[in-house]
Amino acid sequence: MNRLILAIDQGTTSTRAIAFEAAPEGGLRPLAVDQVELAQYFPRSGWVEHDAAEIWDATLKVCRGVIAQAGGADRFAAIGITNQRETSVLWDVATGEPLHRAIVWQDRRTADATGRLAAAGHEPMVQAATGLILDPYFSAAKFAWLLDAVPGARNRAAKGEVKVGTIETWLIWKLTGGTSHVTDATNASRTSLMDLATRQWRPDLADLFGAPMTALPRICGCTDHFGDTSIDLLGASLPIHGAAGDQQAALVGHGALKAGDAKITYGTGAFLVANVGTAPVASTSRLLGTLGYAVGGTVAYALEGSIFSAGSAIQWLRDGLKVLTDAGQSEAMAASLKDNGGVYLVPGFTGLGAPWWEPEARGTIVGLTRESGPAHMVRAALESLAYQTRDLLDALAADGAPRLSTLRVDGGVTANGFAMQFVADVCEITVERPAFQEMTALGAAKLAALGVGLIADLEDHPVEVPTRWTPRMGADERARLLKGWRGAVRAAIIAANPEDA
Repeated sequence: MNRLILAIDQGTTSTRAIAFEAAPEGGLRPLAVDQVELAQYFPRSGWVEHDAAEIWDATLKVCRGVIAQAGGADRFAAIGITNQRETSVLWDVATGEPLHRAIVWQDRRTADATGRLAAAGHEPMVQAATGLILDPYFSAAKFAWLLDAVPGARNRAAKGEVKVGTIETWLIWKLTGGTSHVTDATNASRTSLMDLATRQWRPDLADLFGAPMTALPRICGCTDHFGDTSIDLLGASLPIHGAAGDQQAALVGHGALKAGDAKITYGTGAFLVANVGTAPVASTSRLLGTLGYAVGGTVAYALEGSIFSAGSAIQWLRDGLKVLTDAGQSEAMAASLKDNGGVYLVPGFTGLGAPWWEPEARGTIVGLTRESGPAHMVRAALESLAYQTRDLLDALAADGAPRLSTLRVDGGVTANGFAMQFVADVCEITVERPAFQEMTALGAAKLAALGVGLIADLEDHPVEVPTRWTPRMGADERARLLKGWRGAVRAAIIAANPEDA
């Protein structure tokens, strides 16, 4: 029996493929990896785009690279896919080509459209049905914008000639030669169009947002059979048997499968996902209700808090301000200071996410003095990760969830020991990082492996010893820092809405 799973991890800044082997001792172990960086486009302030054709080309390249490293396509049992969520694609059914650049999850161009719906009083209904607030973050308004921006697209969608979807839908369409137009329930839960309880599209929501049902993919469970790859692409026709959005895939990868388990991924953004069990929980603290996973008859729901800028703040310091030549320098620079010198960075480059939801906010720095230098900027950016995480944990507690004793973390930023210790200190929590960091890819691989019977259940994983950081900051110091942070956030919000000051 073929023992390998090909995991495709299509993220905001790169496209990666990893081959996993079902290990005799249990779980999956990585065998080969390939990765291609992804260009981002910023045509206007607050607009963020990707080239969907470039994403497809990169996906094909890394899959072929990993298959070659692993010894050929005939060694693989299935493919699992995980992806940057909410990012939206419009394409031509006949040609299979995208009709516009993909609109990235960070993009804020639909703020006016979602603002009008909120002003008209639609948010309570949308939130009750989907768990989501009205915000340009989610896919429905992006779908509508694309259909209106491309001449004739809306009329062609009514005739089935153009389709919309998020990144996993686009990749499955391409991998199957246009025979499968499908999504998984976790990605569907991020569109503002899926009823969270029934896990089906809501026609009334499609009408509200202007996203026609004729253009939407079919919703599947996370381990369903999504289709088979065209034989000419990868050297064999491989079944696609696992799919989940990146944050839900990371939840599965971490094994956070019980109510009360939680993880946060620190990547371009940062996303706290807390498993709340088998029924949706309505948030009163502006967190998002979402689907954790749907596997056969097992469904797990979650509350999620979204931070729009995490690792991207470090990228800005490197590429924009050029105070770093390499992101790895940030740890030593931050640790070179005895404290933050009163400098706070609110990284609202594409707005503020939970629990603030201020789409017009922009990056704000407060507390600068003549003594402030590049190290203060770097430290402020790293500290902002912890402050934003604390905001999310406080919102989770306000929604009735028990205060977590352990926070499981993954993502590139977790390599920064200063940042992780600061998260533990500010959040008063033990931070736990697994030895293997690619939790999104591992989650996709586990779903695919379960789908084809390579593993018996999602609990199947080898035991490993994680790295841990425990709190060591005094209560007075923590309170002082949090007071300064909350003042900085108020300043950023007032700057974005001066008429409300």
